[in-house]
Amino acid sequence: MLTKKEQRLRRARQTRIRIANQGVARLTVNRTNLHIYASVISGDGSKVLATASTAEAEVRQSLGGSGKGGNIAAAQVIGKRVAAKAKAAGVEKVAFDRAGFAYHGRVKALADAAREAGLQF
Repeated sequence: MLTKKEQRLRRARQTRIRIANQGVARLTVNRTNLHIYASVISGDGSKVLATASTAEAEVRQSLGGSGKGGNIAAAQVIGKRVAAKAKAAGVEKVAFDRAGFAYHGRVKALADAAREAGLQF
């Protein structure tokens, strides 16, 4: 019997294999109870081109002193932020790697915000 985390990582592995075959940069998401993290990783997987997370001091201040990074509003901020940083690094097209998390709630909010900010999935 696999644990919940092992099941998620198994799903994530399948996605990463599919994305690696495409050879395109990937936007990967990690979600915890308190924070959400997003990174754009180069097509060959050797370099992190852009990152954003609710753990950054600047983002925590913009979300209010409480630093609530575990909600949809925070995910939208991170989506826009990572898209802006990726475009600054010269990345327009990415493959969305949700790391086995359900495409729902915070993960979906981050993806939609990144699309609105100009990233193409």
